[in-house]
Amino acid sequence: MPLSKNEKVELLRRIPLFAACTRRELIEVALVADEREAGADDVLTEQGDPGREFFLLIDGTVVVRRNGRKLAELGPGDWFGEIALLTDSPRTATVTAASAVDVLVITDRSFRRVVETMPSIALKVLASIGDRIARDAHS
Repeated sequence: MPLSKNEKVELLRRIPLFAACTRRELIEVALVADEREAGADDVLTEQGDPGREFFLLIDGTVVVRRNGRKLAELGPGDWFGEIALLTDSPRTATVTAASAVDVLVITDRSFRRVVETMPSIALKVLASIGDRIARDAHS
């Protein structure tokens, strides 16, 4: 059964990437977030390919690999592909479903439309990505 707008808002609210957003801002993002399913072994992102979507894992597990080496395993509540929302840079890792997965997907084009009507979202997401990059650089 598809998620309601309110269920999407609650999922987005729990992600540090969108934690600083107001409810109104989260509703705007939820309206452009599509729910998708993928099967085990499906590739969701391919290292080196252009990044066009951001993914939020609702259910299931994915494996993140760079240059064939396993970097992480992600589960419900985790996200990946956020840099695609802000840049045209290629994917830095391959993400493969380790089980059947249910994800929310926000395309770069949809996110840009939201930002055009509500620029405050971009600043909040950018600050969150900056924090994540700084943390990763020190770990």
